[in-house]
Amino acid sequence: MDEDLDLEKLLKYSLDTWLFKQGEMVSLVIHLGHRLGLYEAMDGVGNITSEDLAESTECHERWILEWLRCNAAAGLIKTSDGSNFELEPEAAAVLAQSDQPTYAAAVFANLKPIEVIDGIAEAFKTGIGLSYDGQGDGSEHAVEAMCGPMSKALLVSQVLPMLNGVEDKMRKGARVIDVGCGTGLAVELLADSFPESTFIGYDPSSRAIAVARERFSSYENVELFAIGAESIPDSADADFVMTLDCLHDMPRPDLALKAIHGALKEDGTLLVKEIKSSATWTDNLRNPVLALMYATSITTCLSSAMSDTDTLGLGTLGLNPDLLSAMIKEAGFTFFHQHKVEDPTNLYYEIRL
Repeated sequence: MDEDLDLEKLLKYSLDTWLFKQGEMVSLVIHLGHRLGLYEAMDGVGNITSEDLAESTECHERWILEWLRCNAAAGLIKTSDGSNFELEPEAAAVLAQSDQPTYAAAVFANLKPIEVIDGIAEAFKTGIGLSYDGQGDGSEHAVEAMCGPMSKALLVSQVLPMLNGVEDKMRKGARVIDVGCGTGLAVELLADSFPESTFIGYDPSSRAIAVARERFSSYENVELFAIGAESIPDSADADFVMTLDCLHDMPRPDLALKAIHGALKEDGTLLVKEIKSSATWTDNLRNPVLALMYATSITTCLSSAMSDTDTLGLGTLGLNPDLLSAMIKEAGFTFFHQHKVEDPTNLYYEIRL
């Protein structure tokens, strides 16, 4: 070993690196807990042994014991003796209760297969990333797993009431477009709350649209189309358009905004929800999960944004408020307002012609 190396720094870098490997392995353990219903089985039970949990979930006790001890070592489950375990209420809100805005266990279901990792490695050489359809089986569910809990908590109850006149229009019967609708969660939330309105969802992912079509098989007021945002019709008939955490995923979000401008009525409203970010590195350092954001960008958002030869290549943190404001003006909009919403990850903008 090089004698000039600072041993303390060496140990720090070594530990930090292995802690990320630990995170990778614990991620799989969390996924197994979600997949097998283990966290849900522990929710509200109080103290539980591996024998009890194995019996209630019809699993093998020895595997359950190892799973419980891994979670305890990771600080997700409480134990004092390695034999009796408890999922505290606060942990249950994150790991077991899918109706909570803090729920996160489902995020770990989308594990990248080796062929997708190979594709991302190739993208480093060619510059061309993988579209959402190219990011592996199940990738169509990943965005909803990550963003869905907060959308369920905020979209109808907090965000819509902030938008001038939108709720009234939707109660009477509005034409609503979701650009980048994915598997259709936001459309479902609004269609169930405002059945008098009609809803159109656009997404370039044929996989996501297939899931959405199954989701809305019994709805008569929802239409879905597998096309990119820049290709939506220049209809000038939409009362309300929303893009939720997706402009930064698009190869050309500037063209998407111009297309949305053409789809809106003169008195229509655009809601943009985007990841909190800054144009400066030092400002972004205040984000406690900044490394996760960049890793997500490499594996998902930047990959989608770079999946064509003509791209802006924004990625997860690429669409900061200043850049979005400039794009909005270039697209022909004149009103741009950022609302204060109790969301630790996203910013919400009301935009009009």
